[in-house]
Amino acid sequence: MKGARVKGALLLAGLLAGVCAAQAAGDARRGGKVFEECRACHAVERGVDGQVGPALHGLFGRRAGTAGDFRFSPAMKRSNINWSAQTLDAYLADPQAVVPANRMPYAGLPGAGDRADLIEYMREVFK
Repeated sequence: MKGARVKGALLLAGLLAGVCAAQAAGDARRGGKVFEECRACHAVERGVDGQVGPALHGLFGRRAGTAGDFRFSPAMKRSNINWSAQTLDAYLADPQAVVPANRMPYAGLPGAGDRADLIEYMREVFK
């Protein structure tokens, strides 16, 4: 009986780990819906500059505050962030906590699942 409980607990732990890994990967389709709020400031189309926010194509692996001719805040330029899924996740959760005095007027996206979906969408669209 004890062995069965241990096997059951291990199976449950494995299933939960699989669910967490799937959630961490995100769903690009759902992320596209989350991005609709971002479209007010950021373009999806490649080569579109002059938006309220900077261009996001080529974001992953790029240093913060260096895209095109966008006028970034001094705080963003000094942030020393290299954009990755992890840094973007933290920034999207609370932009002012990660880069105090940045100019992005966004309170943050509190849901980890929504952030994972959005980041997966961004990985696919902003290569």
